[in-house]
Amino acid sequence: MPAIHSFEPIVGPHANILILGSMPGEASLAAHQYYAHPRNAFWPIIAPLLKIQADAPYHEKVAALRSSPFALWDVFKSCERTGSLDAMIRNDNFILNDFVSLFSSHQQIRFVFFNGGTAERYFLRYVVPACDLTHLQLSRLPSTSPANASISFADKGARWHEPIQAALERIN
Repeated sequence: MPAIHSFEPIVGPHANILILGSMPGEASLAAHQYYAHPRNAFWPIIAPLLKIQADAPYHEKVAALRSSPFALWDVFKSCERTGSLDAMIRNDNFILNDFVSLFSSHQQIRFVFFNGGTAERYFLRYVVPACDLTHLQLSRLPSTSPANASISFADKGARWHEPIQAALERIN
């Protein structure tokens, strides 16, 4: 099984909130775009916070992120996985992204929101022990993946917007 590789972070100079996924799915990797699967709820949920349309061209989404308080990245730099499900990530052959460099070059980041449990689990197990992250508030949000069908879109949106709005109020 060949290794797959994630994307560079999308982060601008005003980023205070980092949203972390695990690894882009097959549709995202094929499109070279974060959250490219048409049924992934990420862009419809985050777009109102960015003041853009969820179906805006990808370059506009990236520009909106870079000029916002949000940064976007994944926990894994590379891993082996069959398909798109996090449950299929091989636990014995992965490389994490360089969070030491990210947090040292973007010291204004104060909040990390995990897009699902896999991102949170690997971050807590491997990143937290290697970095001094005592200044960060860490929170898990429900996965926006279409595989997370047990939660409605409206409920996902509410469970994302409430803690993110609270974080935005704290940084403003």
